[in-house]
Amino acid sequence: QVQLVESGGGLVQAGGSLRLSCAASGSILSINAMGWYRQAPGKQRELVATITSGGSTNYADSVKGRFTISRDNARNTVYLQMNSLKPEDTAVYYCNFLGRTFLRNNPFLYWGQGTQVTVSS
Repeated sequence: QVQLVESGGGLVQAGGSLRLSCAASGSILSINAMGWYRQAPGKQRELVATITSGGSTNYADSVKGRFTISRDNARNTVYLQMNSLKPEDTAVYYCNFLGRTFLRNNPFLYWGQGTQVTVSS
């Protein structure tokens, strides 16, 4: 069984900062990429940022220069530092990882349950 547990969401004023964490645990063999997505009410889930096992990163244009993704490979944990937050960043943020487990030897995408981020104007 594999679990991803997100933390760090909450309510913040525009211009403020939050740091999200996501720890993966369970019968994990290896993790390739890890990432963060978000879904605002009435909108589709969208990419925020991803990071490979080697540390290469990719960001949505809307968060470049404000958000920073990082990971601790030893702890199977991914972080998202969010600065200069805007009301349009309000969404449920989901972490995921692409990896192999004892249950699925082929790479599979696992998702967390999400954490709410609300930015007030």
